[in-house]
Amino acid sequence: MTDYGHDLAFGTFLTPQNRDPGEPVRLAQASEAAGLDLVTFQDHPYQPGFLDTWTLLSWVAARTERITVSGNVLNLPLRPPAVLARAAASLDLLSDGRFALGIGAGGFWDAIEAMGGTRLTPAESVTALEEAIEIIRGVWDVRERRVLRVDGAHHHVSGAKRGPAPAHDIPIWVGAYKPRMLRLVARVADGWLPSLAYLKDGDLRRGNEVIDEAAAAAGRDPAQVRRLLNIGGEVSETREGFLRGPVDQWVEELTALALEDGVGTFILGSDDPRLIQMYGEEIAPAVRDAVARERAVAGTVPAAARRGTAAIALRRDGIDYDKVPASLAAEAVEPGDRAYESVRHNYLRAGSPGLVLRPRTVGQVVDGLAYARSQDVPLGVRSGGHGISGRSTNDGGIVLDVGALDSVEVVDPATRRVRLGAGATWGRVAEALVPHGWAISSGDFGGVGVGGLATTGGIGLLGRKFGLTIDHVVAAEVVTADGRVLHASPEENPDLFWGLRGAGGNLGVVTWVEIEAMELGEVVFSQMTLDARDTAGLLQRWGAAVEKAPRELTSFLILSPPRRGQDAVAQLLTVYAGSDTAAAVNELERLAEAGPLLGHEGYLLPYSGVVRPADRHHTGGGDPAVRSGLVTHLDGDVSHAFERIARSGLSYFLQIRATGGAAHDLAPDATAYPHRHQNFALTAMGITQSGLDAAWDAEVAPYTDGLYLSFDTDTRPERLADAFGPNLARLRQVKRAYDPDNVFRANFPIHPADG
Repeated sequence: MTDYGHDLAFGTFLTPQNRDPGEPVRLAQASEAAGLDLVTFQDHPYQPGFLDTWTLLSWVAARTERITVSGNVLNLPLRPPAVLARAAASLDLLSDGRFALGIGAGGFWDAIEAMGGTRLTPAESVTALEEAIEIIRGVWDVRERRVLRVDGAHHHVSGAKRGPAPAHDIPIWVGAYKPRMLRLVARVADGWLPSLAYLKDGDLRRGNEVIDEAAAAAGRDPAQVRRLLNIGGEVSETREGFLRGPVDQWVEELTALALEDGVGTFILGSDDPRLIQMYGEEIAPAVRDAVARERAVAGTVPAAARRGTAAIALRRDGIDYDKVPASLAAEAVEPGDRAYESVRHNYLRAGSPGLVLRPRTVGQVVDGLAYARSQDVPLGVRSGGHGISGRSTNDGGIVLDVGALDSVEVVDPATRRVRLGAGATWGRVAEALVPHGWAISSGDFGGVGVGGLATTGGIGLLGRKFGLTIDHVVAAEVVTADGRVLHASPEENPDLFWGLRGAGGNLGVVTWVEIEAMELGEVVFSQMTLDARDTAGLLQRWGAAVEKAPRELTSFLILSPPRRGQDAVAQLLTVYAGSDTAAAVNELERLAEAGPLLGHEGYLLPYSGVVRPADRHHTGGGDPAVRSGLVTHLDGDVSHAFERIARSGLSYFLQIRATGGAAHDLAPDATAYPHRHQNFALTAMGITQSGLDAAWDAEVAPYTDGLYLSFDTDTRPERLADAFGPNLARLRQVKRAYDPDNVFRANFPIHPADG
């Protein structure tokens, strides 16, 4: 008896006939309506009676909403692997992760050769397939910064650029029958996809044995190879043969294939809409129930929880991998998993966690947090992974990644109340709000996660007009250290609500926030480059112009210090929150007077054009040291001190963000974030913490008045006093109420008040 514990999936295998080109599409839609998981099409590019399979897959993906599409199987000899990889990634992105790559080495060689393909021997076709898979996976691997080179006997690329990355980890399923192909599947593929009609008695068992042995030899658990099967049959009143009989017979025989031959995906070859409906609505659910009952009795380990010897060898001490909650096992990522490189790092920080948990519901967050608390390793919580402090990854610990909680939902149009999942990114939020004529001030980069920014502060490019991001948060859902799911608002748990707006990462795992968006149509966005040789003078003049400007104008200054004979330059990123271009130009001209103007570009566009969507494929960035501080004015002392840091050689990136305006409308004790009179946030990024600390403490710190915690990596205890000032004592009381054991201590921990 062979059961690999795969979650069962059911699909259809449709004929791509072109006599009625709409019929395959209608059958695909019928498959989705019947509740099936997958729709596939054979690929014979030399068959004039068929639609082109790739075109059909793209069309079907656009005409459906949920179902996964795949070739069954795509003809590799007529589809160059590098191009196929880009096409697959593109379709996966366009369909939001609904593509699987079924691929074959080729079989009808006369027809393939007639279409311009190269005839290969059986041995050569196996080699060609392995080379192709290496190229395909190489194109998808955007984390690798080197160009792709594969010098194969049949397929090669020489310096190909990688990308795009697909929306999800596209599985590669291979149609195979002979032992050498099966061993290839075991080493490098994600699934074995034969057709039952081509198998003789015992072939499934023998094929499984070959794959299992080769997978184990390669250090993989055999369960990492999904077993798929194309099937055919008819539903009739009497038993007339295998899969030819009543529904009960189908359920019995498919259940046996799942439990005894390890089949995890059943793909029905039929163009009969009545059979497709019966298969999806009656047969598939009954098979799932029957298999689930048998597995519960047998104690079958889910495939997602199984790892090969190579992966097990990479597991970290202090983590009991066998105790990962069942609700999270399928999406959990360990060192050695193919997805590990895409989740281990942050935007600026390299990491090597021992386990990344990826919950999709608040219940799974509760499960993940309880499990993490039971392990003897550090815990990081990640929303977008863009935080400068980098504490949402770690070395050897657990990361609770809430990136899948990424919904954007309008709760109340009348009050512009929007509920944002903690894992959503601000670029996606901005894009979703454009049709409503709304916006939310949210930093300056679309890849930042909602959960981090909306619980820390949010000094953004709409900040002087609308204040900080936290100023418009009206409610939140948070999982506390003891596993409670609480709502926080002015009416519910008001002390927690107060603390979340400025110190949220210390108090729990926020799963969503509700924010009152602002009415805003198009804005004027300006990118201006100034000569900064007179750095201190430029800063003073720019700062004075910003303070005199109306609240509609918010400006950020990025200072590039002099290096290798190049003079210092400053780039201004400025938003005028409105479409009055005449008023905007008038204010921008005042900014341009801060220093000699080297270049200027201006745009009238929606806020989503300023904070654009960005991908999550973080690769780490060298672990920079960062220091920051708040000041009220960029007067002579402050500007000269910042100039000295810029010219010291200890910082390679310096920024000043204008705040103030509407951010001053709240009292210092209205939120945990207390800084309501300062106008500018200064930041310097360097290579070494000790060197930057010494220079910053000597030059800039004497003039600062407070700290924006998200832009600092100095973990000395006194930074907490700088960050929270007179609110720190109250925060410690809130911490004691909701996290007395200091579970959330990875990022600038606030110690609970004494009892």
